[in-house]
This record gives sequence, structure tokens and C-alpha cells, in this order.
Amino acid sequence: MTAATVTTTPTLRRLPIPLAEPRPALRVVPDVSARVPAAQGVLALDGYDQGEQAMDAVAAGGRPAAPPAGAWARQFVQAALEVSTGRRPVSQLVRWTSEEVFAMLTRRHALAQRIERPGVVTPATVVRTVRLCRPATGVVEACAVVVDRGRVRAVALRLEDLAGRWRVSALEIG
Repeated sequence: MTAATVTTTPTLRRLPIPLAEPRPALRVVPDVSARVPAAQGVLALDGYDQGEQAMDAVAAGGRPAAPPAGAWARQFVQAALEVSTGRRPVSQLVRWTSEEVFAMLTRRHALAQRIERPGVVTPATVVRTVRLCRPATGVVEACAVVVDRGRVRAVALRLEDLAGRWRVSALEIG
């Protein structure tokens, strides 16, 4: 081989890691260190969107209190109906539901995916009212009136306080 046929490989350069400063906070966020950390792909249903009580308020049992049940139930019903119509992935509700409720939502989501018609835009689901009943300590039963695809429907659910967060143990979509 002659010197003319030998190719040289380019030398690698070391560049410093760029410093990235976080953007300034647009609003003051309460300390949520007692919260269960959210996993990627899971819907965050904390109750902070309505500006109600903070999650680090301590309940009578000496543990963090669950967020306000009314606002949380409204958000969950909205998300559950979007899952059951195929507009939202079912995996977003895995940490907020019992195994039975998650299995039911998974079946409804799969069915909605099979009958989905491409190009057809369906109107958004609207939660009109939510009513609450507290049959026992740490348990809330809620019913909601929703408008879904032009139909007025009823939704009933049972929330249980699970270490400072709500978990849906029963769900009926009418």
C-alpha cells in the first residue's frame, strides 16, 4: 500500500456538557413529597387542579389525607369514559383502579378500538354533576351524570382511601 491509498480517520473531539437551567416556575406548587410518585404513562389525578386542600394535610389517622373526593371523582369519571370510548390509553388508570375495574376498562377499551371508524370525530364527553355519599370512614360512593356522544348517561363508582390516595374499587357505566 502506498501512502496515497491510506485514509485517515477523523479524530474525536471532546465537548463540554451544556448547562441547562430549569425554566422558572410559573406558579407556586405545594410540597407533595408525601405523594406516591407518578409513573410514566399514568394519569396524574391529584386534585391540585382545582386549588383545593393540599395533599400533605394530615388525616385523623396520622397519614396524608386523600385529595378532595368530588374533584377527584369528576376527573376520574372523565378519564374512565375517555378510556371506554377508546380516546385515552387504559394504562393511564392502572394505579387508580382495582384489578376488577381495570379489567373491565380494558375490555371496554378493546371493544371501542375494534368498532372505531377512522375519520369520524365524536364529541367530547362532559361530566355534568357529581354527587357524593360517605358510607364509612375512608370510603366515598359517587354518582355522576355525563353527556357522552349525545346521550345522557349515569356513572357510579366507589372510592377507597388507600394510604392518602383514592382507588376505585367499583365502577358502573350506564
